Amino acid sequence: MANYKNELEGQLQFYLSYLPNIDNNLTEDDILTDYTDGIINGNIIEFKLIINDLTLTLGQTIKYLSSMRLKGKSIPKNIILISLNEEKGYVYNSEEYLHDIEQVYLGSASRGIEGFSAKPYISELNFGDSERDRYKLVQLLRSNYHTKINLDENCIVGWAERFYRENPTADKSAFIGDQSGTVKIIGEIRKPTHFKNLIYPYTEKTNIKFQYLMDKLNDNLNKKNLGAFYTPIQYAEKSYELLYEAISRVPRGNDYIILDRCAGTGNLEKQLPDEILSHCVLSTIEYYEYKVLLELLADKVRYIIPPVESDDTFQGGLVRGANALSKEYIDNEVLQDFINDPNMTIIIFENPPYAETTSIEHQKKGKGKSSSGWKKSFVVEEMKKQVKGPASNDMGNAFIWSAFKYYLRQPTDSLIVYSPIKYWKAHHLIDKHFIKGFAFNRKHFHTNINACISCILWSGDNGNSNSNNLPLIPYDIDLNGNLKQEEKNISIKQVFSTYSNKYFDKRKFENDTTDGIWCELNGMEANPDKNKRSLNLYNDNIIGYLAVYSSGFDNPDLHSSLLRAARYDGNGFFLRNDNFMEKLPMFAASRYITYNRYWTERAQVMKSGDGSEFFYEDLKNNLLEDYLLKVLLFTCLEPQNHIRSLNGTDGRYYRNELCLDSTHGDTLATKKLKNMNCTVSERNLINQFELILSYAKKTSNYNPEFTYGLYQIDSELNTSYKDSFDNTVFDYPELNGEIKSLKSNIKKYYLKEIVPTLFKYELLK
Repeated sequence: MANYKNELEGQLQFYLSYLPNIDNNLTEDDILTDYTDGIINGNIIEFKLIINDLTLTLGQTIKYLSSMRLKGKSIPKNIILISLNEEKGYVYNSEEYLHDIEQVYLGSASRGIEGFSAKPYISELNFGDSERDRYKLVQLLRSNYHTKINLDENCIVGWAERFYRENPTADKSAFIGDQSGTVKIIGEIRKPTHFKNLIYPYTEKTNIKFQYLMDKLNDNLNKKNLGAFYTPIQYAEKSYELLYEAISRVPRGNDYIILDRCAGTGNLEKQLPDEILSHCVLSTIEYYEYKVLLELLADKVRYIIPPVESDDTFQGGLVRGANALSKEYIDNEVLQDFINDPNMTIIIFENPPYAETTSIEHQKKGKGKSSSGWKKSFVVEEMKKQVKGPASNDMGNAFIWSAFKYYLRQPTDSLIVYSPIKYWKAHHLIDKHFIKGFAFNRKHFHTNINACISCILWSGDNGNSNSNNLPLIPYDIDLNGNLKQEEKNISIKQVFSTYSNKYFDKRKFENDTTDGIWCELNGMEANPDKNKRSLNLYNDNIIGYLAVYSSGFDNPDLHSSLLRAARYDGNGFFLRNDNFMEKLPMFAASRYITYNRYWTERAQVMKSGDGSEFFYEDLKNNLLEDYLLKVLLFTCLEPQNHIRSLNGTDGRYYRNELCLDSTHGDTLATKKLKNMNCTVSERNLINQFELILSYAKKTSNYNPEFTYGLYQIDSELNTSYKDSFDNTVFDYPELNGEIKSLKSNIKKYYLKEIVPTLFKYELLK
């Protein structure tokens, strides 16, 4: 009998004893995967000090295997349960539990296995007493066999992603239904070769089971090309209210069609009654989605626009003739017959693909060009002739603009569209009559992003009785899959001006020089070889550089920054010591979505310069002094203030003036804050920073010549390392604890003291 006090101690000793006899090259990272106690070759191991309940322990291991299957991981053939202090092992064959492994479990390993029944173990190994059993255990751990699993809608994504990782040259048009010999995931599913020892062939006759996962089966680049953005059934059914209202507007005696140019597999329409479906005209650009669409709805809808059969029909899984942004689509004879019929009312009902070329994914080298091919389409080129500004960067906008341009001809025509509201709020893409609208949580559209998606019914006539204010009724989906109306409706207000137009400091000084440095987003000096978009101005009156991009909050940490010198890729402005206080609210506003992540806020609250006249009037009348001091205090303690003290390669020392470290005399910030009549919470924030600074001065990396802000302390002095179990261990736990606490407290302060006034002056709108 052994006498281990905890599982970890016994587990380590077990591996020290047996790994040298199996494979000296195996590391802890190789073994300790998927939250298991260990995966070695074709074996999963579960340790207990004493196994008092074999069934319970085996059931917990089955749950681990279930999770591995969902992720596309190979399922070890052998399950070995180790009772450490008894020095016994119990061996099971996972193939005997395939039915249990192919279930989906929720919660921790110890939950959800009630009623599980174990079969007798294959063998018992007394490796503490028997040399023969020790030999058997080593041979077992050397074996590398796996149990084949069946694919279903729960695990197909994990296995498809694994296939493309391991086959980087494979065709990425990964859709169920193809029977060709092309190397792609579907060929592998139907006739496994790469996974021949790991999965059984998929033998279902139809493709319908995987329809909701079509977008998930695309590789990352294809997702951007297709703008994969599926509609949850709960939201689809709610939007039928808008569709029925649009149908009620059809003039007596008219026929009507419901056009969805990006129907995918028909998820938006499939719950409609047959009588309504009989008016639907659908299309999709993806060939395999088209096949599923045919299976589901071909006998119910009026028409499905087919792909044009030609040699290049199936390039990349996309088809010719059904691309709604192409001229040949607009000229489609069937569509033209509907459009040219004066007794035909046209209702467009669709959830357009979402792809934006200004997003971070499209800026990465090697991806931007291929993932933005839609920008060269006929519709986008025509749109650019009439629409100026960033609106043409969004694929969804091309669908919305072309709806009114090419299809909706009469006041009784309608557009019902799912889209981020910026097409109306910031881009001013259309000026049509708003009838009714909902707001939905983008999280449920296969994105996992809590944000607002509008679904609005627009009429075909110009003008809008609610021109600057759209009331939307917000709905989320609860954990039981039920539609849940939020307590408060959303009021969408348009944005007419930007920070750069109203607030940026565009002054030029005669004594500005262009021999300063540039900074990276992390506040460090930028590599001089990088392509620069801003001037490297230097002046004694420059204390920072503020860049705040666009009206929206996409990638907020990337698209707003406060640095000591010019951001090398920035389109911002220099903060000067004579007026920096009035500019800092822009930085404060840029943090809003980071601190308020509730879905009804994100993608509908935006930055604006619309209240600038009101702001400057109150500034002139000294009505903003107290508030600007609050903003200054927030800025000094906000972790995204990336100003550092640093020694530049230009030979200059760049001091952080927007921090509370007065070790070397007052900073510009501490001088200003002496005029602040601090509340208890504000004094507590200052005291907490002073405590952090005292801990920081005791760290090994502390530079006594620098003036430190919170960000520099956290990134340079709050050091850590990884222990043998990949846990992060901080070198200075007191410092780390206080930093975490201050970050939490500054968030509360921001939401209470800073945000309301930002809305008052429409810096947030």
